[in-house]
Amino acid sequence: MLHFTSSSSSCGAIFINAGSDLILCFTEKLKADNAFQAELIGAMRAIETAYQNGWNNMWLELDSAMVVQALNSNSHVPCRLRNRWKNCKIMLRSMNYFVSHVFREGNQRADGLANIGLSIDQFTIWNTIPPSLQAVYVRDA
Repeated sequence: MLHFTSSSSSCGAIFINAGSDLILCFTEKLKADNAFQAELIGAMRAIETAYQNGWNNMWLELDSAMVVQALNSNSHVPCRLRNRWKNCKIMLRSMNYFVSHVFREGNQRADGLANIGLSIDQFTIWNTIPPSLQAVYVRDA
């Protein structure tokens, strides 16, 4: 999920297993020219995180239909992100993955993480849900 304003943007993601147990979650403040680029960067960070952890099965739910389209066709990827994007596509070749669109309201946990990212200056990973999102996590589960 993503938060984007003219002055700042951030992304957040939550990784759960098939039993809906939290594996890890992250947030990151981003440098992006527009919401689409921020969404792409967030998706790439999620792919990179899954790959680095050796997770071979991934269902990537994104709240940007344009990023879902880009993952399925390589369309619309800006030049400044193209190299990183190609590397992510190579990582995906070694994974079983599924990409789908979900409205922001469909994943309030990730949306809450993205909101936290606006106030954090570095990529941050948790192995438990941050206390401020505990109620949302239980409700969204």
